[in-house]
Amino acid sequence: MRTYHDPSRGRARGLSLLGSLVLLVACALPAAAQQRKYLVELGAAGVYQSFDDLTNLGGGTGGLARIGLWLPANFSVEAEGAFLSSSADVTEVDVNVNSFSLAALYNIQIGTSSFLYFKAGGGSTSYGDCPAISTALSPICGSAGAFIGGAGVRVGVSPTLMVRGEGLLQRYSTDSRSLSNFGLNLGMSLMLGSRPIQDADGDGILDNRDRCANTPAGAQVDGSGCPSDSDNDGVPNGIDRCPTTVAGATVDSTGCTRDSDGDNIADGLDKCPDTQAGVLVDPTGCPRDSDGDSIPDGIDRCSETPRGATVDALGCPGDEDGDGVLDGLDRCPRTAVGARVAPTGCAAGQEPGRAAPTGQPPTPAPAQRPTQRAAPAQPPAAQPEPAAADTAPPPVPGTISPGVISGVSFAAGTARLSPGSYVALDSIVRVLLANPSLRVEVSAHTDNTGTAAENLHLTNLQAEAVRNYLVTKGVPFQQVVPRGYGATVPLTMDTTPRGRAANRRVEIRPMQAGP
Repeated sequence: MRTYHDPSRGRARGLSLLGSLVLLVACALPAAAQQRKYLVELGAAGVYQSFDDLTNLGGGTGGLARIGLWLPANFSVEAEGAFLSSSADVTEVDVNVNSFSLAALYNIQIGTSSFLYFKAGGGSTSYGDCPAISTALSPICGSAGAFIGGAGVRVGVSPTLMVRGEGLLQRYSTDSRSLSNFGLNLGMSLMLGSRPIQDADGDGILDNRDRCANTPAGAQVDGSGCPSDSDNDGVPNGIDRCPTTVAGATVDSTGCTRDSDGDNIADGLDKCPDTQAGVLVDPTGCPRDSDGDSIPDGIDRCSETPRGATVDALGCPGDEDGDGVLDGLDRCPRTAVGARVAPTGCAAGQEPGRAAPTGQPPTPAPAQRPTQRAAPAQPPAAQPEPAAADTAPPPVPGTISPGVISGVSFAAGTARLSPGSYVALDSIVRVLLANPSLRVEVSAHTDNTGTAAENLHLTNLQAEAVRNYLVTKGVPFQQVVPRGYGATVPLTMDTTPRGRAANRRVEIRPMQAGP
């Protein structure tokens, strides 16, 4: 049986070269250059190759040259030519071995500029001319096609220069036999046309690995360059100032919830996003109405109104005829003043909806002009000068005299009480609280500058505003009946600014005589 001169010589040299390659990779990794995009690779390397026993050749050394083209998706292709010299085992005649191959490579990045790769392809190898007479001990000769497979590593030592080493297996098949050769090569590669790989969105993931190339500045990203969003609100972590937003809530550009109606229920979760300011809401953001009077809690000043009672804009019930039975529950809402009524609001023998037949004159119509006017206990320092007919005698302590409440005024064209009105109204509060059986009518009047409908509506609101103020001070709402008369009961026919100012007034009239 034929053997090598030194059976361990080829394997030892191969393992030595492989160990040197591993050591070189370990030393070069810390000095890796910046990551780049590569285009053309030119390289040269020294080669050691061991041959199959059937070739009758010992191990050989030589060199190779290669040219490669880098493709997308981490692939590249290259052509390679190698030449080496080997001695026949028995005859010790030098045999020149030349080979050429084409192969495809898949490159796996390690570090910033180093690659591990796998290689597969095909080629042909020439073992020199065959002798005229060949024996079993003659070295292999002629040419043969081969399948090539292997793996290697490139290590960047500068932006365009790499150290490259690889191990290859060549598999030959002829008509009569199959051969396997193993080779190692170590050399340098020059990368032509390379350029740095950019990070267009500045997220730390280079464009060749970034699946989300338009990440907003400041966003935290995963290994693929896509933003992470822990609360799934559409605003990435890193720029999300509220990273624990409840699912379903609408957020602004900073990732924080919006609350357009200010009810503390976030938009997106708020089923009633137009809730009025000050209204108390349930967990869905819709107003609560504990007494069912259609005035929401929070702005309902009388939140325990009996069911069915008619209420004003503040949620408080009225008692138009002052009989102690609330409007809406009162089946006889026009009962004469002072009449005794049943719980239904009707006097004995009175039909629902009609005044009691007591012979008592009804409440004076708006056209009746009051003859006396009340003044507050401490009128404001500055008041518009009234017409001569407006002067009213000072009230008797503990009573209310009918007439103009001097000092009570509103912002022009509104039912918003001016701050100067509070002193006069507070004096009336004291009298009403001291006389619980006393009921009064508060009437509002305006000049004739608007339409009749507008004037009537405005004075109704103004009279209710006065009643609401008195109620907030503790006066039972049954004690005060608000009425607006528009411009139907003027104090003067004077149409000058002074006359019109006199006609814009609030009057008070007892509906029941005081003690």
